[in-house]
Amino acid sequence: MSGDQQAHVLLVDDDERIRTLLQKFLVRNGYLTTAARDADHARRLLAGLDFDLIILDVMMPGDDGITLCREIRETRETPILLLTAKGETGDRITGLEAGADDYMAKPFEPKELLLRIGAVLRRMPQGAVASAPKVLHLGGVRYDMERGELWQGQALVRLTATESSLMRIFSGTPHEAVSRTELVERLSRDGVQSQERAVDVQITRLRRKIETDPKQPRYLQTVRGAGYMLAPD
Repeated sequence: MSGDQQAHVLLVDDDERIRTLLQKFLVRNGYLTTAARDADHARRLLAGLDFDLIILDVMMPGDDGITLCREIRETRETPILLLTAKGETGDRITGLEAGADDYMAKPFEPKELLLRIGAVLRRMPQGAVASAPKVLHLGGVRYDMERGELWQGQALVRLTATESSLMRIFSGTPHEAVSRTELVERLSRDGVQSQERAVDVQITRLRRKIETDPKQPRYLQTVRGAGYMLAPD
């Protein structure tokens, strides 16, 4: 895989602190990373996106990682790396029998995780990683996550710097609300100065470029009390 093609990782872990730390670490090390908080959230993401690698925590409320791993294996060959607090041989064997490609016991060194990810991806057939599409469909509009481009048919939709940053933020956690406070904080990290009221204005403008009816948004939704959420097809 050439250096300009990022592998897209799905990280599934119910521990928000670990999820946030690992997502930041992976992004910093060149991986396009989308996070899910449980098996149901992961299923919604998998329904609309292809990933090059899935990092899956075993111990989660609801369906555990082993159950989800078996389910994914019924339809996909995507490499799966299991994380668990249990280091027993029995759990490792159960995970591998469920179709996992590799296994790491918590706690672990993030650098070791990077080495394991690299090793798993290298085992994939050449071209398999790079071929996975990383495009979100929003009705007649599509968003290319790698290029940060919004397209309507064959026409490129021009985005301002703030709109580009917002799309990058929302596309990293589709179907998950992002609060205004967090949007302001993350925009400032991108070098865009903003306040919560200004974010509302930017959202309104962005909706005009995405929605068929911006007054009745289908794809860039307001979640009462929680913020805004991108809900691709």
